[in-house]
Amino acid sequence: MRERRQSLYEPRPARVRATARGCPLEVDGVRVLAVRETWLLEDRWWGEQPLCRRYWELLMASGRNAVVFCELPARRWFAQL
Repeated sequence: MRERRQSLYEPRPARVRATARGCPLEVDGVRVLAVRETWLLEDRWWGEQPLCRRYWELLMASGRNAVVFCELPARRWFAQL
């Protein structure tokens, strides 16, 4: 059986600790140093499975940049590294 390789920037579930307003403070145990940008994506609102995500571009304490998003209204977090 072939092992499935994850593509670059493919979303994966993430553990995010966030403020009450949803701003990430920590992603998978790594502290967030700064929020570079945030945006809301709303798509397919006309169909049966609308898409609503809040994206965050972050500078992490590890020195890496990260993009995380929260699926709304379920509040499930994903990371794209």
